[in-house]
Amino acid sequence: MVDVRKTFLSWPVVRQLTGDDPLGRGKAAQSAHTAALQPRTSTADRVVDSICPFCAVGCGQKVYVKDEKVIQIEGDPNSPVSRGRLCPKGSASEQLVNSPGRVTKVRYRRPFGTDWEDLDLDQAVDMIVDRIVDTRARTWEDIDANGHRTRRTLGLASLGGATLDNEENYLIKKLFTAIGAVQIENQARI
Repeated sequence: MVDVRKTFLSWPVVRQLTGDDPLGRGKAAQSAHTAALQPRTSTADRVVDSICPFCAVGCGQKVYVKDEKVIQIEGDPNSPVSRGRLCPKGSASEQLVNSPGRVTKVRYRRPFGTDWEDLDLDQAVDMIVDRIVDTRARTWEDIDANGHRTRRTLGLASLGGATLDNEENYLIKKLFTAIGAVQIENQARI
């Protein structure tokens, strides 16, 4: 049987009129369930500082980790770039990380193939290196049509992503310059 007195006294409007919260903005409006709630970030084992992966702005993020799984991603209030704010894409970063549809393996479709296959990372890197070396050898120019010394290849190019930091872009630039590529650009400059 339901205790009518307990049920009546637990109504928010009764608590508001009889308690210390006459405007109903605090404890009077709070149920027992709500009072027991706690933020999921309070259960995190650790917090990792990160940068949003979506664009070149570089908004700071706080990544909350529990049992080696990301449980929440929020804006970093100490970031001079974003001061704790994230755009809708940045706010959805946790969903990106934990999505069941996220591809976590190297996927490869052979030329003229119709199906994707999983590759070992070492095998994929070896395939990329072989193709770079082959393309460089086939398209290398020591001297152009006018007899000018060029020492370059026009068969390779690099377009860096805006989510890469300065150090990564610097290393990519050095790598492609070393192999003789001329067309090296970064989307953050475009």
